[in-house]
Amino acid sequence: MEPIGSRTWIIPDMYWPEHTSPGRYVSHEAVCVLNPSDADCEVVLDLYFEDRAPIRGLRALCPAARTRHIRMDALKSPDGSPVPRGVPYAAVVTCSVPAVVQYTRVDTTQSENALMTTLAYPASGRG
Repeated sequence: MEPIGSRTWIIPDMYWPEHTSPGRYVSHEAVCVLNPSDADCEVVLDLYFEDRAPIRGLRALCPAARTRHIRMDALKSPDGSPVPRGVPYAAVVTCSVPAVVQYTRVDTTQSENALMTTLAYPASGRG
């Protein structure tokens, strides 16, 4: 069977709301990885901003034949800094094996909660 997915994915529109939620649910975003292969997938995220230097080398692991929901609010940069809130950014997601990547944002800053999700863009020819 031919491998499913790509090794490089692009998410051009990411944003973690700065304001806290009025209810029980917390605003967050996640990079969801499906690894259908028989090998563990090492995931590296490089973040790009409009007005500051990139944050490179955020790492996660998606085990073989599993899925992993990588919460951006739980990641730390190599120097220990969190992903900034209230700042638009983009990501390049690099996988060690072909995988499928989806992005989800949950915005609970208003009583009318919002959920947005999209498949990331596979960078064909790069992975």
